[in-house]
Amino acid sequence: MAPSAANSTAPATNGQSTAPAPADDVPIGPVTGLSEIATQYISEQTLRQMLKAIAYEEAKDDHYRIRGVQLIDNVRESLQLPIKTFDTAAIYYHRFRIRFPSSEYNFEDVALATLFVACKAEDTIKKSRDILCAAHNLRSPHDKKTPDDKQFDAPSKFTIGLERHILETIGFDFRVQYPQKLLIKMARKLIPEGDRTMKFPRGEFSTLGPSEKLLHTAYDMSIDMYKTFVPIKQTALTMVLAILELTAMLMKKDIEPTTQFKSKVPSRTQKACVYETMLDLMDLYTTHPRSTKVGLNYELQHLMDVKIEINNRLASENFQRYYGWCKKCIDLPDNRSATPGSTTSPATNTSGPGATSVKRKRANSEGTLRFVFDAEAARKERDLAAEYCNDEYEEYEVEVEEEIKAPPTDPRQNTGRGSHHGHHGGHHNNRHDYGYHNRGGRHPYHDNRHRGNRRGGPGIN
Repeated sequence: MAPSAANSTAPATNGQSTAPAPADDVPIGPVTGLSEIATQYISEQTLRQMLKAIAYEEAKDDHYRIRGVQLIDNVRESLQLPIKTFDTAAIYYHRFRIRFPSSEYNFEDVALATLFVACKAEDTIKKSRDILCAAHNLRSPHDKKTPDDKQFDAPSKFTIGLERHILETIGFDFRVQYPQKLLIKMARKLIPEGDRTMKFPRGEFSTLGPSEKLLHTAYDMSIDMYKTFVPIKQTALTMVLAILELTAMLMKKDIEPTTQFKSKVPSRTQKACVYETMLDLMDLYTTHPRSTKVGLNYELQHLMDVKIEINNRLASENFQRYYGWCKKCIDLPDNRSATPGSTTSPATNTSGPGATSVKRKRANSEGTLRFVFDAEAARKERDLAAEYCNDEYEEYEVEVEEEIKAPPTDPRQNTGRGSHHGHHGGHHNNRHDYGYHNRGGRHPYHDNRHRGNRRGGPGIN
């Protein structure tokens, strides 16, 4: 969080008087600048607003999201990293992609960079070259490389440069939930007492026993869940209860996890959130069954029947599809926090140099961008700094008497009109002033006065 006012220095006065100090005589620091408050969870409505702001294409971007998480899982298994590193990397991957469109960054580059950041956050440190080499060997098993190969020089620098922008995107908020540990403990409560001491089952799904299938399905479902946006919307307890209940429905077991654990977890989750999580998983299994671990073990018709049953329960209990959905809210993009500027990223399948890239500017570049975790403390600091940093103006009216000036004279009038020479000379130059010389004669032009002199008539002297 930002430093408190007690640790800040007093601003320069430049010879002007300042406002009185607070009661505790704490000096006020410089202008706070821009503050971005980190949020651990995002509602479905806010999530859709953010996706709409980046022109999210559902079919294409869902495919990139699933492939990116699958790449993280494959590289994690190749490097023998723990499951908590996978959870952290997948959440960072989702938070980055909901801020920037897929046209600006290649999903493989972002997936590998988030795994690199997650290794540091979870203290399972791996070099960027190790991660890139493992991804290359998985992509090209017939052309295996070592991390010291010069081929990974440029991609390694790019991954390190992308690390800073991932940290800005997540707001330096490293809070991540790990549902697998709680899931194993609660799943063992549902199996017979004689099987509770067994280790995690290995082997083909069809060769496992009922208790082993329950534990195996629940664990695989916890990995498939990270291919959706559920981990950034729900708590760990909500995800565990949804996994257990959905596993029981898929296996047609007569157990009710949410009822069995209701007395132990009061007021810690909402049943509507559990239904929302279950339907999000069923949308994944019915739409992309081949890209999941659980969807391949069941027929599509059975998955559709389970989804229909969940919808019937949702309708019978009068729950909405998404918890906390507001129909009156205007569908506008989420502009509550400043969007960090992004780095250059090749929009190709590789991270080689010389590729085209797209740069994105920060929404507001005035002031210093800070990342705050306590929203209440940030509001108090902003209000305290506003007393000294905001400019206040006072409007008042003043009556002023203005002197009325004389109207300007016509430039065509000559001041020497009283004299004969001035009168004649002034109108002689103005040949279109017909009013003076037109005295009833046939010829209105003033040159006709010379003709009157020739006839002996009266002339103008």
